[in-house]
Amino acid sequence: MDLFDRVSEDIKDAMRAKDKIKLEALRGAKKEFIEAKTAKDSDGELSDEVAVKILQKMVKQRRDSADIYKSQDRPELAEKELEEIAVLEHYLPKQLTEQELEVKLKEIIASVGATSAADMGKVMGAATKQLAGLAPGKAISDTVKKLLS
Repeated sequence: MDLFDRVSEDIKDAMRAKDKIKLEALRGAKKEFIEAKTAKDSDGELSDEVAVKILQKMVKQRRDSADIYKSQDRPELAEKELEEIAVLEHYLPKQLTEQELEVKLKEIIASVGATSAADMGKVMGAATKQLAGLAPGKAISDTVKKLLS
C-alpha cells in the first residue's frame, strides 16, 4: 500500500475514532497529495518519494508556525501544530540521529574526495540525494560545514 492509500485509510479510521487532530492533519496531507497528482506537469501518479517530500514540507511549515505561536504567547495554537507534526511524522521514514548522520556524511565526503569547505557544493549535492527523507536539509548542511572546517 503506498503512502497516499495509507493516508486515505487512516482518514477513515480517524473519522470513526472522532480524532479531530489526526483527521485535520491527514486531510491536509491528502489535499497536498491530490494537488501534486493533478498538477499541470504531473503524470497523474504520486510516488512515495514525492509524498515524503510533501510531508516533510508540511512538518517544517508546522514547526515554523508553532515557533511563531510560541513567540506570540499563543501556546494553545502552538500545541495544535505540534500535535499535527506528531501525526505527520508517523508517515515519514525514521530520521537519522546526529551520530548516524555524521557517519553517513563522512562516507560521502570520502567518496567525493572533499578536503575543504570549498568542496561543500559537491558534498551537499551527493548528500541531499542519498539522505533525502532521512534528515532535514539544514541538519545535513550544518554537519557538512562542521566536518569540512
